[in-house]
Amino acid sequence: MMLARVEGNLTATRKHPSLGGWRLVICQPVGVRGDPEGAPLVAIDGHGAALHQRVIVSTDGAAARAVVKDPMSPVRMMIVGIVDEVEAPVPPAVPAL
Repeated sequence: MMLARVEGNLTATRKHPSLGGWRLVICQPVGVRGDPEGAPLVAIDGHGAALHQRVIVSTDGAAARAVVKDPMSPVRMMIVGIVDEVEAPVPPAVPAL
């Protein structure tokens, strides 16, 4: 699982039949401070996450395929929760060299 921020919606004119009815969103993985970490990814969203909202994304493809009820689905990422707040100790910022 990873913490991410919703950056936008994805519209597909053609997609795998198992993804019919699912909202596709672009998620940017972020750290505890909210800084981007890595490349954006596409996830299915059944919770209605809003733009720039922090979410928890599951990277377990087997769980995502079980949710869409198709063992041959190409889905891998899905939003499993919307984050209200982060209550973790924030490490000090490392100065850039």
